[in-house]
Formats: sequence, C-alpha cells, structure tokens
Amino acid sequence: MGLTDSYAQALKKLGHDLEKVAIQEPDAALGNGGLGRLASCFLDSLATLNYPAWGYGLRYKYGLFRQQITNEGQQEWPESWLEAGNPWEIPRFDVWYPIKFFGRVISSKSGKKKWVGGEDIRAVAYDLPIPGYKTKNTISLRLWSTTVAAEDFDLVSFNAGEHDKAGRAIYSAERICNILYPGDATPEGKLLRLKQQYTLCSASIQDMIARFKERSGSGFSWSKFSSKVAIQMNDTHPTLCVPELMRILVDIEGLAWEEAWKITQATVAYTNHTVLPEALEKWPLDLMQKLLPRHIEIIHRIDEEFIKTLITSGIDKGEIEKKILSMRVFENVALPESVKSSVPHQHGKDDDEFNPAPELVRMANLCVIAGHKVNGVAAIHSEIVKDEVFNDFYKLWPEKFQNKTNGVTPRRWMRFCNPELSKVITKYLGSEEWVAKTDQLARLKDMVDNKELIKDWAAAKRACKSKLAAYIKEQTGLVISPDSLFDTQVKRIHEYKRQLLNILGCIYRYKKMKEMSPKERKAKYVNRVTLFGGKAFATYWNAKRIVKLITDVGNTVNKDPDIGDLMKVIIVPDYNVSVAEILIPGSELSEQISTAGMEASGTSNMKFSMNGAVLIGTLDGANVEIREEVGEDNFFLFGAFAHEVANLRKERAEGKFEPDPRFIEAMDFIKSGAFGGYDYTPLLSTLEGNSGFGQGDYFLVGKDFPDYIECQEKVDEAYRDKERWTKMSIMNVAGSPKFSSDRTIHEYANEIWGIKPLPVP
Repeated sequence: MGLTDSYAQALKKLGHDLEKVAIQEPDAALGNGGLGRLASCFLDSLATLNYPAWGYGLRYKYGLFRQQITNEGQQEWPESWLEAGNPWEIPRFDVWYPIKFFGRVISSKSGKKKWVGGEDIRAVAYDLPIPGYKTKNTISLRLWSTTVAAEDFDLVSFNAGEHDKAGRAIYSAERICNILYPGDATPEGKLLRLKQQYTLCSASIQDMIARFKERSGSGFSWSKFSSKVAIQMNDTHPTLCVPELMRILVDIEGLAWEEAWKITQATVAYTNHTVLPEALEKWPLDLMQKLLPRHIEIIHRIDEEFIKTLITSGIDKGEIEKKILSMRVFENVALPESVKSSVPHQHGKDDDEFNPAPELVRMANLCVIAGHKVNGVAAIHSEIVKDEVFNDFYKLWPEKFQNKTNGVTPRRWMRFCNPELSKVITKYLGSEEWVAKTDQLARLKDMVDNKELIKDWAAAKRACKSKLAAYIKEQTGLVISPDSLFDTQVKRIHEYKRQLLNILGCIYRYKKMKEMSPKERKAKYVNRVTLFGGKAFATYWNAKRIVKLITDVGNTVNKDPDIGDLMKVIIVPDYNVSVAEILIPGSELSEQISTAGMEASGTSNMKFSMNGAVLIGTLDGANVEIREEVGEDNFFLFGAFAHEVANLRKERAEGKFEPDPRFIEAMDFIKSGAFGGYDYTPLLSTLEGNSGFGQGDYFLVGKDFPDYIECQEKVDEAYRDKERWTKMSIMNVAGSPKFSSDRTIHEYANEIWGIKPLPVP
C-alpha cells in the first residue's frame, strides 16, 4: 500500500516505534523448516501473478514448539500464537465438513460400498487472506480446525459428575490440531499423525468439490473436474488425497472406478522434496486398516491394477517379480490373488517365522503411481529422483518426471526484510520494478565496478549488521562487533545438514587460536561471529546433542579473554521467520554445507544470496544452480560430489577411510573436557567406526572436514579485501533472479497445472 513511512511517522508522534509495535505480533506457528516457508512464498507469488489458487493447511493451536536455549541446550515450550486471537484470520463457521475415522465398510446387494460407524468430527474453515503485490488479486490460505457437533457433548455424564467423560469427544477432535508433528514413537503418536493427514486431505477435497459444483452451476460435469481443479501434493504428507478423492467419486458420487481413476490421475501431481527415507513415509498397514478401512480397500485395488500394468508393460520376465516388489504400494504384503499366476516366484512377503517383516503402505509409491506429474525441486535433486529414488518408475513413465527448482519471494525476502539494501538497488536500477521482475537484478553485474555502488552497498550491509548485532544483544546479552565477519547457518537441526561439521570447524579454529600468540592470531584470522539458528525435533536426540555442543562451545569461547572479538559462537534462540528477517540481511557468509546429494533444494541459500551473502557450500541442492548463476569466483566450494558419496560410504564400511589428523584433533579436544563435562560419546561415536547402527559417519563429516577448514581459510583471505568482498556480495544479488518463486510458479502453472493468470478487473 506504500503507507509504511506514514504509519511510522504517525506512531512516532504517539511515542511508539513501528518496528517495536510490529514485532509484538507472533509468527503463525503453521510450519517447520523450509517447506512451510516455501509454501508461504508460493502463495505470495500465486497472488502477485494473479493465478486462481488456494492453499490448504491445518490450524495448529500450539505449533511445533517455542525454543528456549539454556546451558542444558534446547528446551521446548508450546507456541502461543493464538492465545490472543489472530486478527488476520476470518472464521468461516458456516464452512465445515464431516470427517470420519475407524468404523467398518458395508456392501449393498449391488456391490456399492459404504463406510459406517466409527468416530465423527468436523473440520471448520478459517481463511487467511493472501494479498498480491501491486494487484487487486487476493487469494486464501484455508486452515482447518477440528471440533465436534454440540450434541456430541455428553450432558448426562457431565451432570452425573463425570466431567472428563462428558468432554471426551471434544478433546479427541480438538487434539488433532494441537501440535504440528506430534511425536510418533508410540502407536498413539502415529495414529494422531495419520488423523492429521487425513483431516487435511478429506476436508480440503470436500471443499474443492463443493466449490467446483457451486461454480459449475447448470453446466456441472465430472468430465470437467480435472480441467478446473489441480491438486499439488507437497511431499508424501497429503498422499491420502488419492484414495479420498477416489472414495468420494466412487462411493458418494456413484462414478465407475475407471472414470474416477482417470479423473484422479489427471487432477493430482506430486512434488518430492527430499530423498531422506524418513520423509518417504511408510505407514503400518494395520494402523491404516484400523483408522481408514475404506481407504485401504481402495489402495489395495490401486496396487492390484498397477501390478497388472507392470505385468503387461514388457518388463523382462526374469525381472518382473523384483520390479513388482520394489514398485507396488505395499511392502511385505502378499500379492493379490488375481496376479499370482502371472508372477514367477510369487514372493509378496519378506519375513521369517520368528521375525515377521512389518506390512507397510508406501506413500511415495502411491504418489508416483497416481500423479500425472512428478517433480524434484532442484536440477541435481530431480536427477537423483530419476536415477535413484524412483528409477524404476522413471523407466516406466519418463514423461511424468520434471524439475521445478524452488524459489523464494523477493517481496518478503528482499523488499520487506532488507529496506536498506533495497533502496540501494532501486537507486542504481532506477525504479522498484525489480521487486516484481527480478530479472532486472542482473543489470547489477554491469555496475559491479562502480565505486559509488560499492560504497553504498557496503553502507547498507553495515546498517543491517548493526541491526542484527542489536538483536543479538537483546536476545542473548552478548555484544558482537559489526566489524566482524557474520557467518550464519540457519536450518532445521539435522545430521545431514551438518551443523556438526560447522561447530567442529569452530572448535578446531578455537584450538589453533589458543596455541598462537595474539600477534599470530591477528595475522591468520579475521574477526568472525558464527551464528546458528534452528530447532531440533523434540525426540531427535543427536540433533539436540548438537545444539548442546554449540551451546557449550559458545559458553567457553565467548567468555575467553584471550580471544575477545576474534571469535564468537552464538545460537540464536527460537529461530523463525521474524528472526530470519533480521538475521539474513545482516549475514555476510552463509553455510550451505549439507552432505552432497541429500538436500533436495534448500531455500535459505536463495534468501542469503538475494541479500548479498556469499555462500560456502557443497554441490548439493540448489547450491549447484546458485553457483552457476553468481559465478564460481563468488561461491566458496568444498566437499565430496553427490556421485562420489555412495562409493565413499562403501570404502568407509570396508575400513579404507583414514581420518585427517586435524579432524581427530577437534574430536579429542571435545573429549578432553575443554567445553565442560557433558558426555558427548553418543554424538561423537556416530563419526567413528566403519559401519553399523549409529556409526560409520554416514553424512561424511570426517571426509569433508579438511576440505572445509581449508575453504574457511580462503574465506578469511577474501574478507580481508573489503572491496573484493563487496563485489562478491553484489554478484550474488545480481545472480539471484532465477531463484524468485515467481519463476517457479509460472513453471508449475504452465507445465503441470495448466492454468493462466486471471487478474481482478
């Protein structure tokens, strides 16, 4: 609206500061890590580009958790974002849909199926408007909250004094939307997660169908559904969209199976966001059978029809059983009777008498079978999807597979969060047109030697660093100098993202400093502040040990009078979008150091590059494309390549790996008690040994360590030349146009969804 300055001035007259007022609004606790923030960027681009699209999600009351950092590491507390209400949401109490769990399936004489009995709840809609940038178009993020009908409150029990029993149905429904990613180590936790996934899918599909019918009017026809409705399944969490759409079309709308399957396949598409096994969900068959009995029947038929497709696809008879077992929806489940005679050995299960293998439903396989398109989210990731993760499917249906490199919105991640640098960009490009047309940023390449631009750019970065330093002091009490190199790694805490590699590098750096005289230290190292941000999942113990190690190292280093400003190690508490909006603009070096081949794309790498940070990283995810766009000289590269990883792990298992002495030195320094008495054996043992559970350094920390610390020496060298560093910063922004989510959304719209912009007149 262009009213920021006016509001700021008005508030100032009333004795208030706009930034301090704005920060009182809590972040919406709706997502965890990059995938949730990616969805937000996509919604912004959809609205700005005038595409007719909605987002769907669950209205989590307590979110993932609020993180507190203490001397003991990470502690978790419930989010309180809805405690005072959400002024931006619009409750739609008239928009609700029935959701069923458990029960049984009955058949009529005609063979029609009906799901009856069980537990019934309601999903109620809450809409969050998503306005576009400089357009009249506003779309919605529709969030579902769960409850029950008033008559499900047991008034008789309540009046009899059995108050807990009276409200049991209400609590059972409401807890579905209490917590994002509830712990699933127990059967109850797994059941709750599956309830969450089904609630999202069922309510959203019922809503899509209701709106399709309403807007179709007298011209309603199911043959038009897939040309009017496109469903993008982001990872495997919404896989139940497939059997749920089939259930509604067949059981409720009365369509024949073949017609319903044709509509479903034309409607749904699947984005794979990770190669990690735990994210390619596999649900216990007995659990799904219990909770969703009709859906399991539908999945069984989808599985059976797919096996028949494989049998007639021309696959060599000697390979057919192997292909079926790896590609079908079920794992360790006997083959359907209708296909047994066509499969040579008929091994549907892989178990023994004393150790039966668990019967599982492979959600990723169901997504690929049902989706008309399957895409990865970075060029290297999409090749891994085709060559490794879903290679058999790719050979069967090569036309299904695409790449859609992720992107982030320049409105939030440049214009809004970094007004200082945005003003400089606007000054030299001549207008703010770049905010919606990021290809114009490439013009900065031709200005990189402009002395005035270099001066203004450095001043803008300095202002952002000062703002970040003030925030760090406010949150942690630590004073950091804006003259230092601000080196940042903000990501979900996970072993593959290798915060452990980063902190081991800090430990080695600190040890070397302690062995030097003050003069030697100053000659070898630049002042550096290493910042970490991110949450460890509450039951991911090694991730929490990494947080504890970072905390212990910081407590030691930051209080060492011999080191002073030469080195600081800080973990920023409760990392979220609001923190990122301060931290990313103020950072100068971004750590993108995951094990090659394991990060699908990443989006923080794009945000840092857009804000003029230089990346140090592996050739993983979107790093590959960022390096191509910004230029090899403006990216610090280290580490093994993705195609080498499998062989390196094999060599490690064979005992051929010899750790670098510097790596052993860093490990031994921890074991010496230099950072306190905490027992880090369970964490450090993962980096030792050659193979076996919890050993063997699966994420190649030891292999990449020497290359990493040598690359950090190159960072120090480059940072000493401030003009060179500023030019590298400019080139990163100039190379970022490709990583706008506007480009990504245009590609989805044109190549998967088949939709065109519809501007509001």
